[in-house]
Amino acid sequence: MSEENLALKEELAYGLGDLASCLYWQTFMKYLPFFYTDIFGISAAALGGLLLFSRILNGLSDPLVGMWADRTQTRFGKFRPFVLFGAVPFAIFGVLTFTTPVASTANKLLWAYLTYNGLMVLYTIVNIPYTAMLGVLTSDPAERTRLSSIKFMFAFAAGMVISASLLPMAHVLGSAGQDPARGWQLSFVVVGVVSVVLFGLTFLGTRERVRPQLDKKASVARDLRSLVDNKPWLLLLATTFTFILYVATRSSVFAHYFKYCVYDGRPETERILFGKSMSFDTLVSTFNTVGQALAVLGVFLTASFAHKLPKRPLFIAGFSVAILTSASYFIIPPTSLNWLLVADALGAFFSAPLNVLLWAMYADTADYSEWKSGRRTTGLVFSASTMGQKMGWAFGGYAAFALLSKVGFEANITPSGEVKESLIWLMSLVPALLGLLSLGFFAFYPLDDPKVAQIALELKARRATS
Repeated sequence: MSEENLALKEELAYGLGDLASCLYWQTFMKYLPFFYTDIFGISAAALGGLLLFSRILNGLSDPLVGMWADRTQTRFGKFRPFVLFGAVPFAIFGVLTFTTPVASTANKLLWAYLTYNGLMVLYTIVNIPYTAMLGVLTSDPAERTRLSSIKFMFAFAAGMVISASLLPMAHVLGSAGQDPARGWQLSFVVVGVVSVVLFGLTFLGTRERVRPQLDKKASVARDLRSLVDNKPWLLLLATTFTFILYVATRSSVFAHYFKYCVYDGRPETERILFGKSMSFDTLVSTFNTVGQALAVLGVFLTASFAHKLPKRPLFIAGFSVAILTSASYFIIPPTSLNWLLVADALGAFFSAPLNVLLWAMYADTADYSEWKSGRRTTGLVFSASTMGQKMGWAFGGYAAFALLSKVGFEANITPSGEVKESLIWLMSLVPALLGLLSLGFFAFYPLDDPKVAQIALELKARRATS
């Protein structure tokens, strides 16, 4: 097996790592805010502060883990050991995070800060090295796009699993809805066991191949300087930050939009979707599951044509359509569930490949950095990029719930007209404007496919003579 081509077995083993990670990440995106306000029992304002503090703190830790991984040397490689040894502690903190203690409001909030921050630190320790593996399993740009596509197919498959099963599973495990807090806790015992097994398969089924030239002058300052001097990476970082703001604003209030706009704060009632009567749990699960299924299809098509389609124009075209589908929530009334589902499914189909393309391009910027400076910092490139992601999630979630708090939102209370209007804006025009800003940054990204191929060939020649 050459350095450029990977066996399908290894590609699938790598993808299983994102299946494990995204059982949690999809929960963070779709259900964590809902859990904290409506099950755990903290206010929207307290939730906004928690998300802002935790995600900024966790984002700042990303580069530290990336530099730690870059300097790790073991017989298993630089990055794979983190996946193996971090999996069990990560699963344990997942259970603790979704455990609701019997305590005062202040003590519950303290518990939330301790457990959620512990979970996110462990997520970083596992996921940063796992993501950086994309840059060392193969050096071929097209093969990386394919590998990234498979990675995200598993990520969105995890989204399908969580969307379809989490709310019903929590309902069943919580004594048929009588003890929802217990149901959420037991659900993450199940998720934790599954994720540990999947991370183990990723470790066993992959091998790190790209071995950069040794740099005896390496230092933290030099690594950071090479990152700041990497113009393509800086532009991708700005694109990622605003792209995640676009995603986070909608995702943070997705369940709230349906509970308080579609169901008027009365989730025990029924609504009709394509002729079928649905409860709140069933409807939200259906929307999320259909969206994730279309996302998997979009990523699969990206993987199938990875060698034929240029990344840059494909990103612009897909993002433009996704922005339009988000904006359509402003003109489609909450009662038109059929049209809302169509818009959401189209948005998922066209936006899912954007993640694939972004991470493949980050691997390209790691090559660019090595080509320009002679120093490869794969872990730092990917970790600083996920820092941009988490900052986007921090500010997106904080802004959304700060606005809802300002207009008087209270969990499990019939919403006012102002609360409903705010939720509609947060699902439509606000993310659409953030998406346009993201496209504006990306317009200046300079690495097209021919340039990336040239850099890859030159680096291969350098490594051969090193």
